[in-house]
Amino acid sequence: MPEITMPRLSDTMEDGVVSAWLKQVGDPVTRGEVLAEIETDKALMELEAYDDGVLEQILAAEGTRVPIGEPIAIVGDGSGASSAAANTSAQPAASNTATPTPGSAPAIAAENSGTSAAPARAGGSAAVEAGVRKKSSPLARKIAGELGVDLAAVVGTGPGGRVTKQDVESAHAATQIASTPAAERTAAVAMVAESAVPAAVSGDYDEIPLTNIQRVSATRLAESKQQAPHIYLTSAIDVTDLFGFRAKINATLAESGVGKVSVNDLLVKAVAVALRANPTVNVSFADDKLLQHKGIHLGVAVATPAGLLVPVIRDADHKSVSAIAAESRDKAERARDRKLRPDEMGGGTFTISNLGMFGIEHFTAVINPPEAAILAVGAATDELRLEDGQVVSRRILRLTMSADHRAIDGAVAAHFLAQLKDLLEHPLRIVA
Repeated sequence: MPEITMPRLSDTMEDGVVSAWLKQVGDPVTRGEVLAEIETDKALMELEAYDDGVLEQILAAEGTRVPIGEPIAIVGDGSGASSAAANTSAQPAASNTATPTPGSAPAIAAENSGTSAAPARAGGSAAVEAGVRKKSSPLARKIAGELGVDLAAVVGTGPGGRVTKQDVESAHAATQIASTPAAERTAAVAMVAESAVPAAVSGDYDEIPLTNIQRVSATRLAESKQQAPHIYLTSAIDVTDLFGFRAKINATLAESGVGKVSVNDLLVKAVAVALRANPTVNVSFADDKLLQHKGIHLGVAVATPAGLLVPVIRDADHKSVSAIAAESRDKAERARDRKLRPDEMGGGTFTISNLGMFGIEHFTAVINPPEAAILAVGAATDELRLEDGQVVSRRILRLTMSADHRAIDGAVAAHFLAQLKDLLEHPLRIVA
């Protein structure tokens, strides 16, 4: 009987959540028909049937997180549907990786049961016996080497069972407790138990599960901060003329019935032009080498109910401001509706995050790996400036660039920001 397995729907996907089944056990299906909706780390995708037949079994209930390649349903000739009908709420083929809840302490459980604490959490021995090479973050591997922890014996709580820094440290702590004399171990366990008690009184809070997007974003951004040495540069830019230039463009576009251009659209174009002149900023760090990208593909961060998504404007340096505006509007709307395709959110080489519409004047952003830089855009505010001995009111916008110091040094980043400032303060150069 053909198995329906969790497909790889994006380049960064390690597992997926069965969001909804659109077919039930016993329903006939045809090749290409949508069986279910799958939530990936980037979007809500449709899962199509591989073959004609009858949906005989559902192996992963709605809301279940399943690793790539694991079976989630069976489509057959219908002979197995009757026996499976009574079990439509079948357990998932692969259960979620156990994550310690507030107050849980694996080492304490081992101590209280009278057994010695294992060097890893439950399930580690099975992985060792199976001879499976554990997925782990570079930081986890580094710390494991320093602490002498066997990664094969550590159960990962990251995406798809990935071993994280915290997993390694927990395994090491368990080993230390196990090798401590009994009297000292009892005192240590008591201290851990006391610190493990949640600060909030039970029932005094609501548990809100992370969406798949939030979960993956949390992992990737935490790794970005841990692995990439961030440097930050801020520039105050006089955008008085830029706002006037935008007004003229929109007046012209209104006559032809074309949608308006935002300041952010002009900023995207200006960044693309500046990157074209500074290819050393359009890079990614890759261990012992830098990848200097030929295309300028700009990610524009969009807040959605499910979490932060980053649609990509590909080849932004070759597109007009009005084309960038139309594409940005379309992709932002589809991002909020979870309708973007994975390829529309991948392959970015530089990201822009704008919080100016919320009145935020200045902030720093975390680099979106594997990119080497991100630009944080604040709100434009009226400020008094001294020009030719006269006090004048000007609109000032603050941009803060976060750069991976392994790939972009301070002088290179400063030169890029200086050129971007010049473009924004002389807006005709953006479209020249």
